[in-house]
Amino acid sequence: MKVKIFDEESELDLEEDINKFIIDKEIIDIKYNVALSIFSEEQIYSFSALIVYIKKDD
Repeated sequence: MKVKIFDEESELDLEEDINKFIIDKEIIDIKYNVALSIFSEEQIYSFSALIVYIKKDD
């Protein structure tokens, strides 16, 4: 069993990364998180996921 962590500034980028990654894996669990911070007048989002998986050919 292994884990992989993804972190992106957009949910679409995160979705794309995860879909590419999971092609040859057996997914055990995915934990999803959104964080928001404010710097000056700018809102900064962080979309992240932790994937617990088993590689299919292992």
